[in-house]
Amino acid sequence: MAGVFHLSEMLSLALHSMVYIATSDDEYINVKQIAASTGASEAHLSKVLQRLSKGRIIHSVRGPRGGFALALPPEEISFLDIYEIIEGPAVIEGCPNHRKACPFNNCIFKGIPEKMNRQFLDYLKQHRLSDFIDSRKKISPDHQVV
Repeated sequence: MAGVFHLSEMLSLALHSMVYIATSDDEYINVKQIAASTGASEAHLSKVLQRLSKGRIIHSVRGPRGGFALALPPEEISFLDIYEIIEGPAVIEGCPNHRKACPFNNCIFKGIPEKMNRQFLDYLKQHRLSDFIDSRKKISPDHQVV
């Protein structure tokens, strides 16, 4: 059965991967570690991480000790930043049918889709990676979680 509210698998993986990277004690996290944590295929996860890297919120290092690390302090990365890198600009639409005018005198959805979208957008704006990091961890001057 399909859920009423839907997040793309790519967005879900991006959010979970970013939290995993932010909370890790390792300097760099490789795809295999993140895939094991998220249950995602390494191939699909690599595409997600590549997009996040192009969005400049993580950076990658090749080689046996390489992997991915945050490019910014976790306080500076909102869930909205991650959303927009993966999905594009967040837009609040009133009508789920993408119409300017409703064919009925009154919307049969009573504005609920717009309210749900607005509430979710507010959640994305208000939450940062730092909200999910153990308070004992500190950020080093080069923006690495230590």
